[in-house]
Amino acid sequence: MSVRQPTFFIPHGGGPCFFMDPRPGHPPEMWAKLAAFLAGIPASLPEPPKAILVISGHWEEPVPTVNNAAHPGLLFDYYGFPPHTYQLTYKAPGDPVLAERVRELLGQTDFSTASDDQRGWDHGVFIPFLVAFPQANIPVVELSLIEGLDPAAHEAMGRALQPLRDEGVLIIGSGMSYHNLRAIYAEHQAQNAAAVFDQWLVSATTDPDPEARGRRLAQWAAAPGGRECHPREEHLIPLMVAAGAGGTDPGQHVYSDQLMGKALSGFRFG
Repeated sequence: MSVRQPTFFIPHGGGPCFFMDPRPGHPPEMWAKLAAFLAGIPASLPEPPKAILVISGHWEEPVPTVNNAAHPGLLFDYYGFPPHTYQLTYKAPGDPVLAERVRELLGQTDFSTASDDQRGWDHGVFIPFLVAFPQANIPVVELSLIEGLDPAAHEAMGRALQPLRDEGVLIIGSGMSYHNLRAIYAEHQAQNAAAVFDQWLVSATTDPDPEARGRRLAQWAAAPGGRECHPREEHLIPLMVAAGAGGTDPGQHVYSDQLMGKALSGFRFG
């Protein structure tokens, strides 16, 4: 009998940020608090998970698609970083049985699905997991977003995956609560937008009524500062999956920081 696992929405940082010296103009401690949060996740769990299902903001497909390879490689989908960051390794096994279980659960709620045994884990998976689960001894399955990025569809996808939590599977949405690369160095207006949107996001995600939470999150683009913080929402949508999989468990605001003056948050359900 497995103990029920929580779900998380984690910020995964910028590129291989935890494995390189600070870039010019970046404070030396820029990613330290996020690294400490990620490293603390295992100790916060009720027991070690049997496997991890991760939904990254860096994979979109026409239908929900699972990586069902037994030993996935890595996809170095970042550019212009030091050569050693392209030599990183993360050798956790895949889990084809879990991948098939994901497809089964989604199919029961009328999602069409697909599988892919060729695509490697993108940096929204292996970069934060090298910090959070460095032993690489827990099987990992990655699940794609759905093209179009409809928030309600992704919350429904999460709801369909709830039974996995009682089967010992840790569900993690990996993205960023703030993701406007053009405005990251801007001040004043961009900082204000990030602050007001973060306040709204915390309020919506921690709403004690799960139905109200879902309705509010589905309307994120109309929230104050929403589009300023997410000109394109692929890094926010993994939160919808984590919230849906959270079911009736209340959302908890478990990580808060400033990224170049922009508010950044992480959440847990259960």
